[in-house]
This record gives sequence, C-alpha cells and structure tokens, in this order.
Amino acid sequence: MASKALTLGLRGLQFLFTLIIMALIGNMIATAVHGNHSIVNYDMFVATFGMLSLLYLIAAAFIEALAIPIVAIGLDAFNTLFYLIAGIATAAYLGVHSCSNKNYTLHNKVTNSSPDTGGRCREAQASTAFFWFAFATFAITTALSAMNGTGGVNMRGGIRRPTMSQV
Repeated sequence: MASKALTLGLRGLQFLFTLIIMALIGNMIATAVHGNHSIVNYDMFVATFGMLSLLYLIAAAFIEALAIPIVAIGLDAFNTLFYLIAGIATAAYLGVHSCSNKNYTLHNKVTNSSPDTGGRCREAQASTAFFWFAFATFAITTALSAMNGTGGVNMRGGIRRPTMSQV
C-alpha cells in the first residue's frame, strides 16, 4: 500500500513537472518570430509524450484492470530516457550564461528567435531544470515499476508456478 501511495505521489509530481515544461516550451514556440531550433521541438515532443504516457500511467495506478506491467515499465523507461536526453541536450545548447547578457542571447541558437531573448532564455533554463526534476521522478518510478511488475512472471515469459512446499 505504501508503494502505491509513493507511486501516485510521484505520478502527481511528474504530471506537474510535465505541465510546467509544456507551458514553458509552448510559450517559447508561440513567441518565436522566425522558427524554433530543433531542440525546442524535441522538448515539446518529450513533454507531449510524457503527458500522454501519464494519462495511462495515472489511470493504471487507480484502476488495477488497466495496469499492464510491461507497458508501465516500458513507458517509464522511455520517459526516463527521453527526459534525460532533453535535459542534457537543452543544457548543452544553452550553455552556462547569464540571460541578462544581450550578446549571448542574441547569438544563442535556442534564444535568438524571439524579440524578448532574455525572457526566452529564462524559459529555456527553467524548462531544463524541470526536465531534470521529471527525469529523477521517472527514474524512481521506472525502478518501482520494474520491482512491482515482475512479481508473478519469470523473466522467460512464463507464469511462476508454486513450489512443492507451497502446495
């Protein structure tokens, strides 16, 4: 029961982090004057994939009949990987600079396609931080899904049979 409460709490955090990322990246896309860098589009893909995954994962946490362990493990693993890549790539494209530095924001590939390059820079930095928070929560739920999902099935695909002492 504690595991279910922990999983639901983490799913709630994942939903919140993904919603914030989606809002930040969506605003970056909406305010772009001359297109977006591919990392911005990838970030929106990750947020959308994460949100769609969470619709199933949250429903499966409440309704046991929907819960398919291999699907939950797969979705958690893909989200962990996607959020990790988004966090690394967005941070790499941004670099470590001050968003108040006009020279930096005008020449950075992520921030230069908006009239308010400083604001876009802050949105990109904030979304990067939330990608890392979401990555951490997905890594934990991946481990929890893997531990909870293999209870009645052996790794060769068959159903675990009781031993003679259990009969």
